[in-house]
Amino acid sequence: MQNFSLSPREMTASLWRNQNLIKTLVKREVIGRYRGSVLGILWSFFNPVFMLTVYTFVFSVVFKARWVGGGDSKTEFALILFAGLMVFNLFAECVNRAPSLILSNVNYVKKVVFPLEILPVVSFGAALFHTAISFGVWLLFFLLFFGLPPVTALLLPIVILPLAALTLGLSWFLASLGVYLRDVGQFIGIATTALLFLSPIFYPVSELPEKYQTLLLLNPLTPVIEQVRDILLWGKMPDWVFFGGYFAVSTFIAWLGFAWFQKTRKGFADVL
Repeated sequence: MQNFSLSPREMTASLWRNQNLIKTLVKREVIGRYRGSVLGILWSFFNPVFMLTVYTFVFSVVFKARWVGGGDSKTEFALILFAGLMVFNLFAECVNRAPSLILSNVNYVKKVVFPLEILPVVSFGAALFHTAISFGVWLLFFLLFFGLPPVTALLLPIVILPLAALTLGLSWFLASLGVYLRDVGQFIGIATTALLFLSPIFYPVSELPEKYQTLLLLNPLTPVIEQVRDILLWGKMPDWVFFGGYFAVSTFIAWLGFAWFQKTRKGFADVL
């Protein structure tokens, strides 16, 4: 039986070694999602525009919500909310799909030469494409109503690096676990829905009682959402010390997920 390396070096080496295959599969994943529709890939643009419009109406007009520390502009509130949603959607899209990744690609399991470990990376790449489109919509609305965003917005790719590592780690773990325990997919759907409301997306952390703020800060999405808002809207630099620690922990989680996947993949063919 073939042995698969569990080393952190192999985790990065596999991504580099299969980069062309990953790009091809990401492209196929994105195009395949809209194949057969009249507007095709344009839906990836219209979806975030529609959601931004709906959130603006529901929270600013119906609930008359205002963000603490922000102005009275309905558009500003929608952009603050949408910035948090971009982070959550990137995470949730990958994690929700992870338990079924291997199950929906059984033909790859039978191929000894196919690098199964790249499937979560392909899923993340497709989700990252949609996040980039969403950010383009966010930027367009910001330019129309407020002008140029702060220069700190250029740090967005760096700020989401810990989220990328964390998401990949969980995706590797769940993709493997989903093969052996089919109920995982149902549980993850419930968990991510709960996480949506337990993350500071629709409200700032400061609005919660102090005893609950500590619990909210244990949510791994909280620091990313807060820092994304800081750089996109408030022009604040990230806390680099905290960022370094968070990135180190996220990278360790990524390796744990990868090691678990490599350790358990030997039994995929027998189960499937």
